[in-house]
Amino acid sequence: MLGIVIGICVLILLIVILIIVYHNKYQFCVIKIDNAEDDIEIYLEKKKELLEKSIPIINKELKKKDFLEEIPYIMEKGLDHFELHNSLKTAYNELFKTIDDNEKLLKSDSLIKIIDELNSNEEDIIGTIKFYNDTVVDYNKLISSFPSNVVALFCRYKKKDFYNNEKREIYEILNER
Repeated sequence: MLGIVIGICVLILLIVILIIVYHNKYQFCVIKIDNAEDDIEIYLEKKKELLEKSIPIINKELKKKDFLEEIPYIMEKGLDHFELHNSLKTAYNELFKTIDDNEKLLKSDSLIKIIDELNSNEEDIIGTIKFYNDTVVDYNKLISSFPSNVVALFCRYKKKDFYNNEKREIYEILNER
């Protein structure tokens, strides 16, 4: 009888330890994801500011008034990180297309400086998004696999989205196996 009670206590202790271990794994992923989201937000705000700085230079040089006119108001739209990233990426591409089409813009030292800062910022964004996506893969794997999915059910953890479709496709392929 004592052996059965000890066995049950050991089993309960092992289950509690397992729950604690997986809960901590989730918490570690959540912290990493939150930090990456904060970093992405900072880099996106900087990208917006740099794009705003380029607007008057391009408008003056090309005698336009409507170049990237939506950028100063983009934060007022209430976009989430994914939508904001896509909108700023579109504006970033439009800026470089405009520069390619009008090489006289490359004579502006202030615009060259902004372009260099934008390129550096873009590298930071890409690196942070890669870190975010890699962490989301780990997090979503925990939600999809046993026994960590039991902890996810009780703690109400939900799958997170990726920043690009490539990572989502890789995850779906791995998930099917």
